[in-house]
Amino acid sequence: MDMRRLGRTDITVSSLCLGTMTFGEQNTKAEGFAQMDRAFEGGINFFDTAELYAVPPKAATAGRTEEIIGDWFEARNNRDQVILATKVVGRSSGMDWFRDDGSLPKLDRRNIMEAVDKSLARLKTDYIDLYQIHWPDRNMPSFGASPMRFKTPDLLKDEIPIAETLGVMSELVTAGKIRAIGLSNESSWGAMKYLEAHRNQGLERVHSIQNTYNLVNRTFEVNLAELAMREDLGLLAYSSLGQGYITGKYLNGARPKGARSTLFDRQSRYEGPGSEEAYTAYIKLAKEFGLDPAQMAIAFAASRPFTTANIIGATSLQQLDNALAAGDLTITEELETRINELHIIHGNPCP
Repeated sequence: MDMRRLGRTDITVSSLCLGTMTFGEQNTKAEGFAQMDRAFEGGINFFDTAELYAVPPKAATAGRTEEIIGDWFEARNNRDQVILATKVVGRSSGMDWFRDDGSLPKLDRRNIMEAVDKSLARLKTDYIDLYQIHWPDRNMPSFGASPMRFKTPDLLKDEIPIAETLGVMSELVTAGKIRAIGLSNESSWGAMKYLEAHRNQGLERVHSIQNTYNLVNRTFEVNLAELAMREDLGLLAYSSLGQGYITGKYLNGARPKGARSTLFDRQSRYEGPGSEEAYTAYIKLAKEFGLDPAQMAIAFAASRPFTTANIIGATSLQQLDNALAAGDLTITEELETRINELHIIHGNPCP
């Protein structure tokens, strides 16, 4: 397992990161423990979670994933051996269950302070290694809304300035509650505003950006990749399997028992025009090279020069073992050339 520096910090993380959003919904506490044990034994030292999880988001399960991780830390007594990342939710509508007063979340001081203290309690720890802003406090396309369809949004009347949000996060670093700050589902403009606030106002720096990146959505490469590399703002790639679609398990309308799309029917992002043709092409390519399609997709995301870590998720130990094996797979020059040829043909059908 490759080990990589997180941004400009002194934190070193494994190139594969364990995503945990299924714990407390698709996976039981015991299954979550088994996954964390297996990942840790397999060389992963980096776990990612959020106050939102488990998914899909709902009041009954919000924070449950963090509780399971906290119980695992307590049982295994190994908190100091894991780099722990979690997130505070951004501006939300309809999700009034996060804050004690029932208000809708936004990224101001009151909300962030309440969120971090609750996460620390659930995680049974006194510090978080990487605290991330789950999504921005402004109107912008995200979670499947294409940047290519972006329209200048109306400013929110009480939009929280980026510098104000970063100021609160900086307080948490000073207090020792968090070690580093990260972004998620952010744009190049937003990321640069955070870096500008750091430079101009002496606030803490952001060190990572957790965005979607996979074979059918390489939009990160358009301009965020240059930003990530020039500013040491490493990508924590999520959904490298396109929520499972790149494995082929949903081809021809299949709906395997227990699969996310079967259970929740929330994956329209990966069912748009041209998507099935792209999946079929990449799966055929993997088989031509004697590779497992999931492992090829995971290894490709992890091998990009702008990627710090690729977040892998599983609902079974078999899936997790398959993902872990991708850590030993090399994307050869020949394979990369063929992948890029398919990208020219199929583009980004699932932005």
